[in-house]
Amino acid sequence: MPIRTHRGRAAVYRRLWGWPLRSPKHLIMALVLLVALVSAVGLLLPELSSRGGAAPRTDGDSVDYTVDNGTRESASDGSDESTDREELGGAPPTISVPTVTAESAAPDPAGIDVARSWVTNWVRHSTGEQRQQWLDRLRPHTTPEFIGVLETVEPANVPATELTGELRTQQSTKNSMRVLAPTDGPTLRLHVVRAEQGWRVAGYDRVD
Repeated sequence: MPIRTHRGRAAVYRRLWGWPLRSPKHLIMALVLLVALVSAVGLLLPELSSRGGAAPRTDGDSVDYTVDNGTRESASDGSDESTDREELGGAPPTISVPTVTAESAAPDPAGIDVARSWVTNWVRHSTGEQRQQWLDRLRPHTTPEFIGVLETVEPANVPATELTGELRTQQSTKNSMRVLAPTDGPTLRLHVVRAEQGWRVAGYDRVD
């Protein structure tokens, strides 16, 4: 019959716990059973871990990294790509932004003409000429932003007086060009861009 009272259960528990202490023989048997039980648990735990796949990989030089689809992968330095994947707890995926490089294109003759007109008027200055007259000649061939920069230039300080050769394209895309213009002073490298009004000079620097 099952034991239905707390006093009966307590009596059974006392008898069980007291059994190893009744004699040295009982104590030795209890220790042997305990050692066997601990050994069995130690053997079963690695087997259960390998079946469940919960143990992390530690072999080789494996490292963890996050990939774009929001999962975590483990990979080693060799050709063995790795294995375990797990969800990252709702973390957003990494977004990769590709780098876009403009494709080269043949130089647009209209852009070359604008660059030539700009240099011709840039070197055209005379003693006593008003800055506004010089700017007015450059304005139709210049972006509004660059005109603002040229307003700080004194025409008398322009280190050239004439265009001395043909213009040469250094770099060209559909919407921009780098044009080299030789003068009797420095060689200019013009940055010419396609704006709403057409090709315009947006800046320059000196090559020599």
